[in-house]
Amino acid sequence: MTAEGIEPIFRTSNRLIRETDCSFHRYLAKEIDWNEPLVCIMGARGAGKTTLILQHIKETFGEGSDKAIYMSLDNLWFSNNNPIEAVEYFYSHGFTHVFLDEVHHVGKDWSLLLKNLADQFPSMFFAYSGSSLLKLDKGRGDLSRRQSIYRLRGLSFREYLEFEGVGRYEPFELDRLVKEHVPLASRICSDVKILPYFDRYRRCGFYPFYKRSPTHYLDQLLETVHKVLDVDYPGIEEVSQDTIRKAKKMLMILAASCPQTPNMSALYRELGTERAQGLKMLSALERAGLLALLPPKGETLKNMSKPEKIYCDNTNLMHALVQNANIGTLRETFFCSQVRKDHAAVFTERGDFLVDGKWTFEIGGKGKGFSQIADIPDSYVVNDDVEVGFGNKIPLWLFGFLY
Repeated sequence: MTAEGIEPIFRTSNRLIRETDCSFHRYLAKEIDWNEPLVCIMGARGAGKTTLILQHIKETFGEGSDKAIYMSLDNLWFSNNNPIEAVEYFYSHGFTHVFLDEVHHVGKDWSLLLKNLADQFPSMFFAYSGSSLLKLDKGRGDLSRRQSIYRLRGLSFREYLEFEGVGRYEPFELDRLVKEHVPLASRICSDVKILPYFDRYRRCGFYPFYKRSPTHYLDQLLETVHKVLDVDYPGIEEVSQDTIRKAKKMLMILAASCPQTPNMSALYRELGTERAQGLKMLSALERAGLLALLPPKGETLKNMSKPEKIYCDNTNLMHALVQNANIGTLRETFFCSQVRKDHAAVFTERGDFLVDGKWTFEIGGKGKGFSQIADIPDSYVVNDDVEVGFGNKIPLWLFGFLY
């Protein structure tokens, strides 16, 4: 590999680093230990993984660094050049850190590439990511003992407010939120009229790319969903076009339905598929970051026989998939989306969610009361359309400050 041959990678890396805006940082930026020899950053398409990596390079190594390089493996340059040879060039010229993006474009052997790099250049530090959550999830087991894995969720409501320039707030632990929700909400609402921003966030605010074209954001999000199912899904399993069509139909049916306990047998009949294939499609939609599956009490996602409730991963997806999304489902979807990043939420017979085996939450509108969770210890009503709660009634929007 010559200096002239590698020059396009230098040029692209330097340009992207130089043009990266560092005025806003995602929550994960504070959590990653970049000193680990192999770091994996996973997340749904459009969550902001590339920006997070480029910000780290810019702020840690500076522009035009001779220690760190960014390479996206979907670059046409790699159609005629070997990534290992490129890393060999950087190693021999004193580079210590290599950041690889879109690693799944290497093909099914992308995890073998990472393993070879770690083995052949043990003194170097590698971090990688890719836009196909399904493909990264499938291959990460091959590197399980070698890497540190971090997952990037979409924007929380708290992050959205900062991204919009409204205000900067620290996240709250759930235990503190339920105990101190009145002063916490009061302080925030003294700064900003919170409910209009909350309404906008639930429609267009979960994925950072909404800012590029707010008017066409939901259409672009729908295109992303199609790409996940048309490109990513066949990349991890031998599936036919008919199976892809059924998976899309399954997603649309589940997005439009209220989150009651689903009749999976009836769903499979409607799709014209067998139970085993239906479960595989459901699992793929969950791993792709499109659905959230709620197990029954006493079970986890890994040992779950069937989900008790099924939600879209977030409210933006609901709006993209369903023309007139059910308001009750939107409320529950938002709560689930924000809480399940760091907490275990399961189905419960009384209330809507049992969180961490301790707190019971009933989600509803402004007038929702305690009739369904009366006499349950550590139970709370979560009300939409209110700025500040009282007692054991907590405003829904405040759960957007958990991360």
